[in-house]
Amino acid sequence: MNTTYLVAMAIAAIALLLLLVMRFKWPAYVALLTISLATGLAAGLPIDRVIPTVIEGMGSTLGSVALLVGLGAMLGGIIEKTGGAAVLATAAARLLGPKRLGPALMIASGLVAIPIFFDVAYIILVPIIFGFARAAGHRSPVILGAPVAATMVFIHNTVPPHPGVTGSATLLREDVLGLVTLLGILLAIPVGIVVYLVSRRLTGSDFELDRTTRARYEQTGATDLSQQAAHEPDGRQHRTPNAGLVLATILLPIVMIATGTIGKILLPEGSMPYRVTGFVGAPGFALIVATVLAMLVLGLVHGWSKEELGDLMNAALGPAAVVVFVTGAGGVFAKVLTASGIGDAVSSILVSAGVPILLLAFLLALVFKVAQGSGTVATLAAAGLVQSTVEQGGFSDLQVALIVLAIGMGSVSLSHINDSGFWIASRFLGLDVADGLRTWTVLCTVAGFLGMAIIAMVWLII
Repeated sequence: MNTTYLVAMAIAAIALLLLLVMRFKWPAYVALLTISLATGLAAGLPIDRVIPTVIEGMGSTLGSVALLVGLGAMLGGIIEKTGGAAVLATAAARLLGPKRLGPALMIASGLVAIPIFFDVAYIILVPIIFGFARAAGHRSPVILGAPVAATMVFIHNTVPPHPGVTGSATLLREDVLGLVTLLGILLAIPVGIVVYLVSRRLTGSDFELDRTTRARYEQTGATDLSQQAAHEPDGRQHRTPNAGLVLATILLPIVMIATGTIGKILLPEGSMPYRVTGFVGAPGFALIVATVLAMLVLGLVHGWSKEELGDLMNAALGPAAVVVFVTGAGGVFAKVLTASGIGDAVSSILVSAGVPILLLAFLLALVFKVAQGSGTVATLAAAGLVQSTVEQGGFSDLQVALIVLAIGMGSVSLSHINDSGFWIASRFLGLDVADGLRTWTVLCTVAGFLGMAIIAMVWLII
């Protein structure tokens, strides 16, 4: 088939996908699979190859995603239920002093956001945000809550094991997962600082909170969060772990991944040290070690029975299953685009048009994000469209990692009312839609565009 027809098929597939998700409210998983089947048939993929292609796309994507997201969910579940977030926040506040509660909360929330999905992480931090805001004498929790939310969703879109960035890295080049992890964390530092400073100007005036949130905030005491303990639904209490153990559990996989990434760069390929550091630094192995460590030092040692801990970890897999399957369906869509020749057709047009791959990746993700709201869907759709271009471009591992992060920047920016993150942040802070747009949307956009600017500068240097 000619290039024009294949490109038209790509446009039609994207339009239909957005229509099903936005207008008809289809689940993203079903919509992606349906459009993948229709696109494959319409693009001339042999009928006996359609289902095998779907299975291949699902399997190749889930190989890494299911492992990392599942382990990340369990690790995050242990940290959440044992009260690790409150412990980290309190320790950071004590370290920086009572006059720096905002930076302390930003640091703690950034660490918590690495292993825990954004929505869960933010919800468990809301009481801490309220307590810290009261202790700092702020008129509302928005002053601390808004920058924390924006920074956490930034990390969710740029640092594995979160599903979108893990899936896009797997599609473009699985070997760069470790490099993406390190670069994503490094990128979050300047972005978080700028978001916090911008937020102080945006939230300088008082906000009209809804009555329930205002009453709750006024009743919040600036209590010592270190006295909090983890509770089960039946009221049983467990000892909270100390901050050092929580921090070690979060940092251990990062250090292991860094070891593997540095070893890959510095050590002779094929040597025993190269292979050992590669094994130690594999994201999957690093998360297995961290999860087992969390079970032992955060769970069993601090009063959780084996049965309780098992139930806790199994429960953590429930929410993760949804995003795993959506990510797998995104892999199916990408595979169909490649197998049908659509990816090559789009790639050839883009190459001939001279559109820089980094900008293209960012803009595609941004368009999908604005149109349908889900950062995960936006990330995977954009990765599927640039996959052929990346495969044919002869890019280095560092360049591919930057492309993955550029996609993440697009999926962060311009978040608005069709994004569940918008409602989580605005409703828990008691904001109406207009104030949510003035805070959450602006801060997310600042984070995404600033991150993209930094990535572009690094790209030009290398």
